[in-house]
Amino acid sequence: MTREATLPATSASRTPRQVWTRARGIALALVLLLAGAIVIALVRSDAQRGSLDPRSTAPQGSRAVAELLADRGVSTRVVTTLEEARAATAPDTTLLVAVPDLLTSRQKTLLRSTVADSGGRTVLVAAGSSSVEQLAPGVTAAPATSLQSTLEPNCDFPAAVRAGAADTGGLRYTTTHLGADECYPSQRLASLIRVPEASGGGDTVVLGAPDILYNDRLDKQGNASLALQLLGSRPHLVWYLPSLSDATAPDDERSFFDLLPSGWLWGTLQLFIAAALAALWRARRLGPLVPEKLPVAIRASETVEGRARLYRKAAARDRAAAALRSTTRTRLAPLVGVPVAQAHSPEALLPALSTHLRGDGQPLHTLLFGPPPSDDAALIALADQLDALEREVRRP
Repeated sequence: MTREATLPATSASRTPRQVWTRARGIALALVLLLAGAIVIALVRSDAQRGSLDPRSTAPQGSRAVAELLADRGVSTRVVTTLEEARAATAPDTTLLVAVPDLLTSRQKTLLRSTVADSGGRTVLVAAGSSSVEQLAPGVTAAPATSLQSTLEPNCDFPAAVRAGAADTGGLRYTTTHLGADECYPSQRLASLIRVPEASGGGDTVVLGAPDILYNDRLDKQGNASLALQLLGSRPHLVWYLPSLSDATAPDDERSFFDLLPSGWLWGTLQLFIAAALAALWRARRLGPLVPEKLPVAIRASETVEGRARLYRKAAARDRAAAALRSTTRTRLAPLVGVPVAQAHSPEALLPALSTHLRGDGQPLHTLLFGPPPSDDAALIALADQLDALEREVRRP
């Protein structure tokens, strides 16, 4: 009597080694992508750390400007919150807002209400469209930036006339104020605008580019002269570095996605495109297989051996076992008086086999219709058992 084979719980289980072999390419690509992202983030963070900070000696820091101002008796105080900036405004103070675009709409409104009547000077560095409209009413930013970095003053503003050519090329502005000074034009739009306040005797200077404040650009053209005159007109300078952690900005309309750099959004889109291309590559079969006639006759033994090797390479023990059982059932059915059409029906085949062999039908059910073997040894044992069963049925 045939013995019952040991059966696995699943049909096509793979060993950890096989899983690693198949997934190591994708894992390596993900590791390289993550490492590249970390390197880029570190490089960008190092490049931006200390930018426009009067305490930083980095190329894009502004320590040199602060030192030159100190030699001329101008004190520099760094603040990072809106409350400190508003409290420090006074007629004898220049307030420099380093990155106005980081301020929320509510912060801009509060800051504007404070500096409008302070009597001091406010310098806005590279203020974008929404920022300049709120912090310097009547001034509008052009959508395109200047194509030149070094520009001539071409205005009557004394500080610009004395400084001469400077690296002010960047954002460009227009204004509706009749008494405003429009300097350093590029394609008829100014890169520096000074707007006098209606009351208090103060003014607001909108600077289109921060280059004149950088340590590595201060000795170029008339950058140092222009920076010292804009920031040194009063004995005190308050250097406001807006921060996202400022407690005065709890309720603006910015969402999580507004705080993400645009580069990360483009990077995410590229990842989705790469994933789609990888899926298309892995599923590149665009239709069913088309059978073709072989140009030469191949012996059945070679075909069987070739298919067996393919099954073994793919670890397809389930398919191999299914093929062995199906063929055995097809050959056994006529021997026990069951039509071939019903050979794959346990209800029709098993009772006839049990009657023919005069044994229990449960081992036959497991042998002919059971789950696939768990390993290669079990598959070989299954093949031996099927051969033994067929010999026993054929025995006179």
